[in-house]
Amino acid sequence: MNPDPDKTRTANRHETGGLPAIEEHDLPQGRHQFHKERLMSQIHDDRRTAAARTPRNPFLRKAILLPAATALAGALAVGVLVLTPGGNDNRGDRATGPALTTTIGAVDTKGAPLLLDRISLAAAGAEAPSSRAGQYIYIETRYANTHVKTVGDKSSLVSDPLHTRQSWRSPDGLKGWLIEPGNTGPEGITLEGRDEQGNVPKPHLGAPSHDYLASLPTDPDALLRKIYKETEGQGNGKDQQAFTTIGDLLVESWPSPKLTAALYRAAAKIPGVVMVDSATDAAGRKGVAVARLDEASGQRTEWIFDSRTFTFLGERTVQVKGDGGEGGLIKPGTVVFTHAIMVRAFVDDIKIVP
Repeated sequence: MNPDPDKTRTANRHETGGLPAIEEHDLPQGRHQFHKERLMSQIHDDRRTAAARTPRNPFLRKAILLPAATALAGALAVGVLVLTPGGNDNRGDRATGPALTTTIGAVDTKGAPLLLDRISLAAAGAEAPSSRAGQYIYIETRYANTHVKTVGDKSSLVSDPLHTRQSWRSPDGLKGWLIEPGNTGPEGITLEGRDEQGNVPKPHLGAPSHDYLASLPTDPDALLRKIYKETEGQGNGKDQQAFTTIGDLLVESWPSPKLTAALYRAAAKIPGVVMVDSATDAAGRKGVAVARLDEASGQRTEWIFDSRTFTFLGERTVQVKGDGGEGGLIKPGTVVFTHAIMVRAFVDDIKIVP
């Protein structure tokens, strides 16, 4: 129990086991739904067990239980998701000289649909966070990247230190604040204002507001059609851009449980999506990944999930094929970008943290 309400409160950290091997078999009629219901029941049982093991914080009036190594916080009935950082044993990702490198996980080209089905069931069963009028969505992430730096006529590969990024957004997207080392000063910058043409920015898939997310279809087919249509001509092909767009929505916003589940089911319909047996996020948390290789760059974007509870932890992009960057300095195994979700919450004003 943590007696100090001003300090971060975290629940017990649970060890994550390996994901069972996934094999595909044809099921008799009706059995698929049976297994879904059984899995859903097991997920709820795991949550009740976790809740029983978690000490009650006397300063909490109401908290929302969320899957995967979560911390429960949020006075005044504010929903909060806090994901606990991993331990110090991060041998899967290591700094080699100035570059962040990783052990490339093994790919299962047939395992992604079943894995995403399990992930979507867990997401749909999560309790929706509550909010009050006038509150802001607070998102805290950790991130780092590796890039080619050129000074004069000499280029080298460097990695920026791990940073913490904090953003506050009003549900309509018109007000906000950002603190991001390297891009803003210590006090941060406002996200309120007009675009280059002097117009009030209109939310869209590439820059959604919380209210905009609530307007998106939750039918996976309709959702995927909308993503394809609105991102046409962007990125390295329509399938890669659709996968990237869904990943951005998962990391940079806080979709409802129903929309989150639909995003996972939509991703399962994108050609080329695979399962990766092992991946580590920016906070050192290990898990299983859903990924897609960008054939143009040779880089694989991986969405990382807790391998037991299927909670979304973050994403990373890894060079896995060929050499990338200026002069081919980015070799296979280089982590080009890594992003971990640490906190998502409703708070009363900008610069307030849960």
